[in-house]
Amino acid sequence: KQQVFVYGTLKRGFPNDITAIMTVKCLGRFITVKAFPLVVGGSWFSPYLIPEPGEGHRAVGEVFEVDDNQLAELDRMEGTHLPNAYHRDHVEVTPESGGASCEAWTYFKDRQTIDGIHSGPMPQYELDPRYVGPAERTRPF
Repeated sequence: KQQVFVYGTLKRGFPNDITAIMTVKCLGRFITVKAFPLVVGGSWFSPYLIPEPGEGHRAVGEVFEVDDNQLAELDRMEGTHLPNAYHRDHVEVTPESGGASCEAWTYFKDRQTIDGIHSGPMPQYELDPRYVGPAERTRPF
């Protein structure tokens, strides 16, 4: 089993709720140890965590336990095989309620691949009403 930190539409209760897609165990709410810019951007008004440590805020999200097949499915959903989509890397997170930090996978997007940034860095993603879900998109990425 591996851990994955989600900060956007994959969170429970959001449009791409990971628990609606696959059977996974939620380990709770976590926060990144380092600050990163968490922004809304692109033509679909998607949340993006930009790999620029020390900028922005410590990002709040959830950590889930996944197996290798589930991680591969998340990679496919996030388009990690495409040149301008998300890429997966480790991030250090700590439980929001306190406790030891751990490493988890997360999905970053490089600033130069984001087609327009529509919000300033935020500590926590709340659903943007302009968000366009996968079913409404005219192209995959």
